[in-house]
Amino acid sequence: MALPQLNVYRHDRNTRALITLSGEIDLESVPLLRETLERCLRDGIRTFDIDLTPVIFCDCTGLNAFIETAQQISTAGGSLQLHYPPPMLTRMITLARCTFLLSSPAPTPATALLPNPVPAPMSATLPVPCFETLRRLAPVAPAASGGVL
Repeated sequence: MALPQLNVYRHDRNTRALITLSGEIDLESVPLLRETLERCLRDGIRTFDIDLTPVIFCDCTGLNAFIETAQQISTAGGSLQLHYPPPMLTRMITLARCTFLLSSPAPTPATALLPNPVPAPMSATLPVPCFETLRRLAPVAPAASGGVL
């Protein structure tokens, strides 16, 4: 079995942690991510700043890990913020309506044209895991016709 292609760097200051992830977050490496985030929670960390600058890929299992951990941290009175996610992850977060995870929420169509965009208010409940949301939001593909669309 190949080793997960994810490196985790953690720097704590009191009840806040900067966690830098590097590499790929996928089905094989997400257990390492979950273990790291759970360990931080057990160690009394309540503010999670996750730097994703060096992440080259993150699939839906990674996004689900972030959502589930955000729910746990919120229950404990803390917060989780993702910083500098790769464009594809930002797109998944936006489609899944999970922009509460972003340090700077992506602009919505209503706020994109404003000079100083105002982030949408957070709902009282966190959304369902992203794969369920994405399935509901995914457009139905046209039937193959053999012609050019």
